[in-house]
Amino acid sequence: MSGYGNPNVSAQAQRNGTSSPAKVTLHLGHLPEKGEIKAPYPRSPGRIDPNNPPWPAYRGYHEYSFAHATMHSRLPTILGKAIEDATRTLNEESLEERVVDLAQCIDRMEELMADLSGNAKLRPIVDDGEADVITWNKEITKFFRGKDFMSAPWLFAEAYKYRRLRECFSVSKFWNTYDVFYRQKNDTFSRSSEAVFELAMRFAEPGLISKTTHPNQKELDAQRLIFLELTQVCLWGNSTDLSLLINMTEDQIRSLQSTGGEHLAATEQNILGNDMERIWETVKSIRETKADHRRIDFVLDNAGFELYCDFIYADFLIQSGLATEIRFHGKRYPWFVSDVTKKDWDWLINNMCYGHLFPEASPAEMQALRLLAQRWKQYERDGKWIYEQHPFWCTGYTYWDLHSEAPDLFFHLSHSDLVLFKGDLNHRKLTYDCAAPASTPFEEAIGPMASASGAPKIVSLRTVKSDVVVGLGPDGNEIAKRLDEQEPGWKISGKYAVVLLSEGRPGEPVTFE
Repeated sequence: MSGYGNPNVSAQAQRNGTSSPAKVTLHLGHLPEKGEIKAPYPRSPGRIDPNNPPWPAYRGYHEYSFAHATMHSRLPTILGKAIEDATRTLNEESLEERVVDLAQCIDRMEELMADLSGNAKLRPIVDDGEADVITWNKEITKFFRGKDFMSAPWLFAEAYKYRRLRECFSVSKFWNTYDVFYRQKNDTFSRSSEAVFELAMRFAEPGLISKTTHPNQKELDAQRLIFLELTQVCLWGNSTDLSLLINMTEDQIRSLQSTGGEHLAATEQNILGNDMERIWETVKSIRETKADHRRIDFVLDNAGFELYCDFIYADFLIQSGLATEIRFHGKRYPWFVSDVTKKDWDWLINNMCYGHLFPEASPAEMQALRLLAQRWKQYERDGKWIYEQHPFWCTGYTYWDLHSEAPDLFFHLSHSDLVLFKGDLNHRKLTYDCAAPASTPFEEAIGPMASASGAPKIVSLRTVKSDVVVGLGPDGNEIAKRLDEQEPGWKISGKYAVVLLSEGRPGEPVTFE
């Protein structure tokens, strides 16, 4: 049989009129075994970008990861509930213009659902007048052209979904400020009565904490214990993340929110990376060395009960003199279901002061709640508590890029004596949300937020609810391996936490290339 026209025969063989085998199989039995060659991680700084983190990214198609469960199931569920909320509001409207406008918002949400469920390519954000449009579209164009929801890094794809959800309303005439998660956030706080009053009855009366900047040893010991317990309250308040508690019962919520002393002592053993004593020494040193102005920043996470815990913590910091000014950083619009907006901030304080959220509460409990709210309102009037909402917090960038993409914000934070980053999402953004080994030091994992000149001291208070885990010390890899074997799913259970401190490079001049 002639070899001409046979694609399995080489061209030279065809010209010679001979045939040759299409494939040669070599037996390599006497060669050395193939070695286990690992790619060099972390990547060098010049090779890092949003699509190529320092360590391998978690992506939606990684079926072994929580990224897959989120992109495949959780996000469609969350979006479905958002559509239900908007539909409920639509059914309560009567004016034609508003009905038509909201119906169009719901149509856009359903288009987003089709894109999410169909794993569509990530398109640019529509110019809806938001301050972050240029930032979003620059990142999409530079790093994610042709990427879809499942192939882009999970952190970016998830953030992109919430930005697209914002777009569904931001282009409307009447519903520009509508929050599809507002009812959920409010409902969760109103169902948190036991934990709310546990704290309110203890901290309603001012003056129970020494305000002197030079307390005696007995006062100092008492302040230290209160600080450590309230740090845990602030930490475990993060358990009430609505994006993860979609179908949780009231009893389960109460269990997560338990703030009793015995519960806190039991849960401290679940803090796998625990820098609480170092943080106490840090804030104590700030008070001892800075006579006039001591600023602590909170980069907020969840509204409702967690924000209430943040307020209790911040109140203690002011009353004890550990801080003279607290700056709270929230989101400009609804974000990741339960993240704090200014509307959530105002709702909490005003309903504590004037509302009727807890019909079964005693008069004493309601009075305690009102006293707290009145004091917090006074902090606002006095400029001791300040709410801010920089556009960068609602972008797809991680905080490794904060220095380069939001230099004004980095410079602003550099003037803080301590910046507390609350919750899982902020921790993911600090660490680039990638598969760094559990023994990776926190300061290495957060890159420029620790190493850049002028970087402030940073604390991450984080209940572990996603794949990335760092800062567990030299034995961290072994700890993580043991938990993987003994408690599959431990990274998403909310049972474990980290409280990590970066010393940063405060006081050094901030420079930008």
